[in-house]
Amino acid sequence: MSEVFEGYERQYCELSANLSRKCTAAGALDGEQKKQKLSEVKTGLEDAESLIRKMDLEARSLQPNVKAVLLAKLREYKSDLNNLKSEVKRIASGNLNPAARDQLLESGMADALMASADQRSRLMMSTDRLNQSSDRIKESRRTMLETEELGVSILQDLHQQRQSLLHAHNTLHGVDDNIGKSKKVLIAMTRRMNRNKWIIGAVIAVLIVAIVLILYFKLK
Repeated sequence: MSEVFEGYERQYCELSANLSRKCTAAGALDGEQKKQKLSEVKTGLEDAESLIRKMDLEARSLQPNVKAVLLAKLREYKSDLNNLKSEVKRIASGNLNPAARDQLLESGMADALMASADQRSRLMMSTDRLNQSSDRIKESRRTMLETEELGVSILQDLHQQRQSLLHAHNTLHGVDDNIGKSKKVLIAMTRRMNRNKWIIGAVIAVLIVAIVLILYFKLK
């Protein structure tokens, strides 16, 4: 439902009830007081027509399903406005006898009471809709806050995990460096061992040759 339309609707209902009361009061008056009251009513009718036009424009700018409902309500308001115009013409048409005046007064009072009851009903419905909208807004706000808190908690967890991953990465990088250094040490040790093996082998070979030569010369 359009909030703009509802605003115009509330204004029209209040104005319509007020005009009904003024029509009733005008029917019980005479002379200049009656003319003044009718002038006020006619001014109010112009304001009511303006509100009707605004509601019509707003209703036609909405979606088809919403527009159909609002235009149906608008037809009721137009009919109500026409009834008010007819009432004003009847009051302004001429002198009324006391019986007709009393009948008009009773009719006007009944119309005013009906209009007031209808206005109260519409205002209560509007208030209920506003309360429901307010509750939905509060619920949405609460959900939004909970979502925001959850998002902050997730971001904090992700930040902690990132720090842990960075620490693990730095640790692994240090381990890689140590492994690289250890590998270089092992390679150097292996080379030394191989070189020592060749040296020892050469010394042993030289000793064997020397022993053979010594034995050969002694036995000869």
